[in-house]
Amino acid sequence: MLKRRFGKTNMNLSVLTFGAMRITPEGTETQTQCIDRAFATMRRALDVGINHIETARGYGQSEELIGRALKEGVIKREEFYLTTKIGPSETADQFRTNLDDSMRRMNVDFVDNLDIHGINTSELIAYSVRKDGCVEASQKAISEGLVAHLGFSTHAPVEVILETLNTDLFSSVNLHYYYVNPRNKPAVDLATAKDMGVFIISPTDKGGQLFNPPPKLVELCAPWTPIQMNQRWLLTQPEVHTLSLGCARPSEFDAHLEMANHPQGALTAEEEAIFATLKAAMDGIGNSYCSFCHACLPCPEDVHIPEILRFRNLAKAYDMLEFGKYRYKMLAHRDPSTGERVGGANHWFPGTDGSFCTDCGDCLPRCPLNLPIPQLLAESHELFSGEVGKRLWEE
Repeated sequence: MLKRRFGKTNMNLSVLTFGAMRITPEGTETQTQCIDRAFATMRRALDVGINHIETARGYGQSEELIGRALKEGVIKREEFYLTTKIGPSETADQFRTNLDDSMRRMNVDFVDNLDIHGINTSELIAYSVRKDGCVEASQKAISEGLVAHLGFSTHAPVEVILETLNTDLFSSVNLHYYYVNPRNKPAVDLATAKDMGVFIISPTDKGGQLFNPPPKLVELCAPWTPIQMNQRWLLTQPEVHTLSLGCARPSEFDAHLEMANHPQGALTAEEEAIFATLKAAMDGIGNSYCSFCHACLPCPEDVHIPEILRFRNLAKAYDMLEFGKYRYKMLAHRDPSTGERVGGANHWFPGTDGSFCTDCGDCLPRCPLNLPIPQLLAESHELFSGEVGKRLWEE
C-alpha cells in the first residue's frame, strides 16, 4: 500500500488507517463472537498493507481488544504505528492517569501518536493548553519516552481548528475534509504550512455514507464507485496523508484497496470528467443551492443553517437523502410532548434542527445568495426529520 510521510512526525504511514472504533460488540453478538470478528478485522488490516491503527479511550472496548490481540499474538506491535485519543481532563495528573490506563488496556508501553480528543471549541483549546492541563501532561509523557508525538482531533468549525493549529503545540491534526464537504481546506493548508500530519476522519462514513450510495450517485461516479472517487479526490492532494476506515469486519476493506494502491498523480481526463459531472449535478439545484459560506450564522435559535442546507444540496443533487437523515437526526430536536430542546451531540455536532426556525429573518440580509432560508429550512426538516439519533461514542 502507498505510504506518506505524516508531517513532522516523520512516521511513514499507509494512506489508509484502520480506525478501530467499530470492532466493539454489535447487537446480540456474544463477547466471543466480537473477539473473533475484531481479531480477524485487525489482522486483515495489517495483511492488506495498513500500518497504522487508530483508536480512542472512549471507543468502548476498542483499546482492550487491541491489547488482547497483541497479547495473543494475532497482531505484533512492530507491524504498526499506534494512535489513541484521550479527551481533555481537569488536571495533568488526571490526563496522565487516563493515558496510563489506556496503555495498560492496549498492552503497550509506547504510543507512537497521542491525540487530545475533541478540541471542538475555543474554550476547549484554552482548557487543553492551560498550565497543569493535558498538553503539559502529554509533553511530560513524551519526555519520558512513553509517547512519540502529540496531535489533536477535532469536529470544530474551521475557525476553531485554525486557532488550535496556531498554538504550535501539535504535530498532527485529525479532521473532517471530503469532496462533499471541503470547508476545512484552509485548516489542511495551514497544517501543511506547519509541516503537520493530516489525518482524515471516516471519509466513507462522514463523507457521505458511501458504503451505501444512492443509485444516482453510483451512476454519476461510474465507472468508479463513490468510495473510489472520494479517495481519489483526497489522495491527489499531497497535503492529505492518511484516511481512516472504521471497518467492523474484514471484508469492509475491499472497496478501498484499489485506490490505496493507485499511483497518486494528477486526476486523469476520465476522473476530471466524473468530477465535472458531479459539479453539473450540483449546479442543477439552481438558485436554491447553498454555498456553505456560514455567513448566515449565528442564528438566534442556534439552528445549524449551513449544515442543514448542505444536506439539502446533497439530497437534491445526488439523491443522498439517507445520508441527510443520518446526520440531521444528530442535531438537537424538539421533544414531541413538551416542545423543548432535547438531544443533540453537544460540541461534537452543535446546533438545533430546522424546526427551531422562527422565521425571524435575522439570517436573510447576511446571505450572499439571497436564499429564502426559513423556507428551505422548513423543506429540509420535512425531508430529514424522523427517528432521533446519537453519536456512536459519547465523551
